[in-house]
Amino acid sequence: MAAFDTTRPAPFGAITTYGFVQVFASIRERMVGWNDTRRTRRALNALSDRDLADIGLTRADVERVAMGQHG
Repeated sequence: MAAFDTTRPAPFGAITTYGFVQVFASIRERMVGWNDTRRTRRALNALSDRDLADIGLTRADVERVAMGQHG
C-alpha cells in the first residue's frame, strides 16, 4: 500500500485572513456579552424590592447576577 502526502501549505494570506476573522468574532462575542449583562441589569433593576426577594435576590445582588457570577 502506498502512502501519499496530502498536506499542503495554506494559500497566501489565508492565515492573515483567519486572524482578522478571529479578531472580529472576538469583538462580536464581547459585544453580545456586554449587551446581555446590560439587559439583565436593566431588567433586575426594574423589579421592586419585593419582587427581587421573591426570586431570592437583594439590590446588592443585581450586579453580581448581571455579570453572571453565582454563589
